Amino acid sequence: MTDSSYPRQGAEPDAQEQVEICPATAHTADRPEALAQTRAALRDVVPRLVTLVRRIPDPNLASIGTWTAGDVAAHLSHSFHADTDALAGRPVPEAVVTKAGIAEATAKILTEDRERDPAVLADRIATLAEGFDDVTSRSRTAAVEWLQGIRLPPSAVAGHLLNECLIHGHDIATATGRPWPIQRPHALLAIEGFVLPLIAALPPTAFVNQEKAGSVRARIELRLRGGQRTVMVLDGGCLTLDAPGAPDVDASISADPAAFQLLFIGRRGVCKPILEGKLAAWGKRPWKLTRLLSVMSPP
Repeated sequence: MTDSSYPRQGAEPDAQEQVEICPATAHTADRPEALAQTRAALRDVVPRLVTLVRRIPDPNLASIGTWTAGDVAAHLSHSFHADTDALAGRPVPEAVVTKAGIAEATAKILTEDRERDPAVLADRIATLAEGFDDVTSRSRTAAVEWLQGIRLPPSAVAGHLLNECLIHGHDIATATGRPWPIQRPHALLAIEGFVLPLIAALPPTAFVNQEKAGSVRARIELRLRGGQRTVMVLDGGCLTLDAPGAPDVDASISADPAAFQLLFIGRRGVCKPILEGKLAAWGKRPWKLTRLLSVMSPP
């Protein structure tokens, strides 16, 4: 990455779409309108997801990591089940919300559930999605107990499910050679409604690979196109959020939400979004964006 690859300070693409400034303290607030929007997004995404799963030609196709396409579909059904239980006040799976902790918990559940037939899993996801929407429509609580005992607003739990659908839909589509377009509003809801609240709610080491972090320090202002701004602060192996306008920012980035979602979770590198105009960075130390991404380890 070189300075010439980025616009000059203030030349932010889609700046006119920046509609709101969000302080870090707002990330875990209960927002009823966000829950309604995320429910609507899920009602839009789930039918496409069900069709995608049903059309998996071979559940043994390699997908992401050691998982097959059938494993990914089964895991999606488990996500619907767990998030429904959380909103209904029922026990959820025991898991430490780190990359290793979630990997261990999901592997255990996948071992216990050997169903990999795409048609069966598609029907299961469709049924569970209806149940989730029904439970969500009756939710009146400001916060529920999620994994690791974390308290999250219902909108964040719904945002987790939307995030799972978008990311793992991408995984299945990549494995099967099918398209899976992620709409900007959906990605924006997943990031602002779940990813950022989760960072705010978890211990600050949860999203960081401690072996890689070392002395890496970075302060990156994230400007999601069509959405909010926040500052991601990496220091001493800890990731925290700060309000926009915080001093001594290393770089600002303007990002298409769908591109950033895949980039942050490690499904895509940084070069393609830059070349496509979906990511731009500028400031005193723009290379620190890659340093930040290199030590991220999202659960």
